[in-house]
Amino acid sequence: METKYKHITLFACLLAAVVVTLGAYTRLNHAGLGCPDWPGCYGFLTVPDEHHEIAAAEAAFPGAEVEHKKAWLEMIHRYFAGTLGLVILGIALLAIKRNVSRPLPLKHSLLVLVLVVFQALLGMWTVTMNLQPFIVMGHLLGGFSILTLLTLLYYRISYQPSFNDDPRVRPLYRVALMALAVLVIQIGLGGWLAANYAAPHCVGLPICQNIELFSFESLLHLPVGAANYEYGVLPFETRLSIHFIHRVWAIVTLLFLGYVAFKVALNAVTEAIKNAARLVLFLLCAQVGIGAAIVHWQFPLHLTLFHNFMAAMLLIATVRLCYFLRNKA
Repeated sequence: METKYKHITLFACLLAAVVVTLGAYTRLNHAGLGCPDWPGCYGFLTVPDEHHEIAAAEAAFPGAEVEHKKAWLEMIHRYFAGTLGLVILGIALLAIKRNVSRPLPLKHSLLVLVLVVFQALLGMWTVTMNLQPFIVMGHLLGGFSILTLLTLLYYRISYQPSFNDDPRVRPLYRVALMALAVLVIQIGLGGWLAANYAAPHCVGLPICQNIELFSFESLLHLPVGAANYEYGVLPFETRLSIHFIHRVWAIVTLLFLGYVAFKVALNAVTEAIKNAARLVLFLLCAQVGIGAAIVHWQFPLHLTLFHNFMAAMLLIATVRLCYFLRNKA
């Protein structure tokens, strides 16, 4: 059963990466409201296609126009997310049924299951609350959290670690956790930027054009009270400030996380820990370069999508490094 559990968990990790990427692709194509209801689409399990189905959909949702491309993007994302939820349920059931003499990580499995249920609620609220930015950002962070916890679960059952007694890198474990927190803040800032459609409001490198409009006071202008939040409701200066804060914290993340990963790679004895640190350094530098390229080329969709994907990979790699620093791989 342990081998089956390991393989299912690996499949769940890969599926979660697909779901996170599909979610970003749906958002970047402005398809979050492609289906105005949940969990179906205009009252159907698939996108209405026949003339009578479209007529029924438009009658049920006055003023709505069925846009097949956006609707299918949203529904495909839901299909994959629903499948992931079922796989995570299977992981939890396997952990419950496991023989007590050699238990599987039950609490970890149940935590992921609870989180995926809450993530489904956030997905529903994203639609029913018309892309309210707090909900959208929570939904994005929930997806990243599920992917990260599944990956950590896979490491826990794939390796039999012992306590890391390397005196040169063991003290860096707590610092690495701090660097992980800095990275999570950066991902949250990116989610807030995306939820408020703030990317195009800060053009130019390294400083935004119209940087004189930046102010900390404008960041207190919150997106509340609107009937529909699609394409954003915040004023230009607020969105510029949100984007610029994301850039500033990217530099903080680069310096802090880069320093920790470099120190570990330089001093670790265990080859697995060295390689984990090198991977973090590579992904970190690549992510900063991709971010600069996105601004330079005026926010191309596929490069922006890759930026989202790389953020998830960097988060996973940093969690992996922290895990290896706490335990010998």
